[in-house]
Amino acid sequence: MNVARSFNAWRKYRQTVLELDRMSTRELQDLGINRADIRSVARQSVGR
Repeated sequence: MNVARSFNAWRKYRQTVLELDRMSTRELQDLGINRADIRSVARQSVGR
């Protein structure tokens, strides 16, 4: 079951990165996120 859980966490991470990457710099600033922090924020979203 760990494989399935890991795969789902990876999918959630990738989806979060893609969604944040599509946002404009202004939209990210409104959320308090710097473009350089996208991967870190995505990691936090899956509890890594």
